Amino acid sequence: MVFAVQTEGLTKYYGPHRGLEDLTLDVRSGEVFGFLGPNGAGKTTTIRLMLDFIRPTRGTVRVFGADPRADGVALRRRLGYLPGELRFSGPDRVDQFLAYLGGARGGVTRSRIEDLAARFDLDLTRRIRGLSKGNKQKVGLVQAFMHQPDLLILDEPTVGLDPLVQQEFQKLVRETRAAGQTIFMSSHILAEVQHAADRVGIVRDGRLVALEKVESLGKRAIRNVEVHFDAPVPEEDFASVQGISHLRIDGPVLRCSMDGRLDPLVKAAARHTVVDLISTEPDLEETFLSYYYEQEGNPDAESDR
Repeated sequence: MVFAVQTEGLTKYYGPHRGLEDLTLDVRSGEVFGFLGPNGAGKTTTIRLMLDFIRPTRGTVRVFGADPRADGVALRRRLGYLPGELRFSGPDRVDQFLAYLGGARGGVTRSRIEDLAARFDLDLTRRIRGLSKGNKQKVGLVQAFMHQPDLLILDEPTVGLDPLVQQEFQKLVRETRAAGQTIFMSSHILAEVQHAADRVGIVRDGRLVALEKVESLGKRAIRNVEVHFDAPVPEEDFASVQGISHLRIDGPVLRCSMDGRLDPLVKAAARHTVVDLISTEPDLEETFLSYYYEQEGNPDAESDR
């Protein structure tokens, strides 16, 4: 199998401070790989090492089997990159800026740029220097996808985007995967990766702590749930529900956290008359904590490699 990205013992220290340590990872060609972790966990350091923006303290990284340092020029023709911090500026209009980048990448048709801009509701006639953060993010996405690269490396791709544009981004990711391209997507937003990725790697404090199929991660997700009934309900009807924690009942209102699927809670609640049920998006930090505690207590826990 040809891997899009392979790392072996990849390590980066900034003086005495660890940015990344002993990362061994394979990203398969044609998959969407989610790279999850809180801010400061080592995600951007990993990407910068992959792109040869910084050099490793030790270990190796290969992109399509090539060395990003020795073969950087050839590799960059096959890559699309969205940095986590965009610094676009200047007097050019958006269409002029994108046309310049397209020319530098061997040529991108005007129709391709216009199609992507329309999908992201991006005004090509605006000046780069006057764009909001959200619109700069749209420009970043267009320039990353427009030349249809073999590998897309996206660092926090939906920051600043409204929900409708986020949905369009997810649709484009699915289309890109169907076309055989590979996406390496770094994020601290659990839901974003769940909707798009085939597999996920989780990093904490510069170390890879899990490598799993995305459906396995979803089973660990912690949601905060609020259920409104038409009358007060007894706590004992819910205390033994699988996955429930932080249970609190105030008359007809139940509040709790659910680790994993909501099905056990829904079945317990169905014994009463439910007026409303509110479930928040899974909280990544809580999910991480739950996962870390499990790993520390069970070092033989399985992961999909």
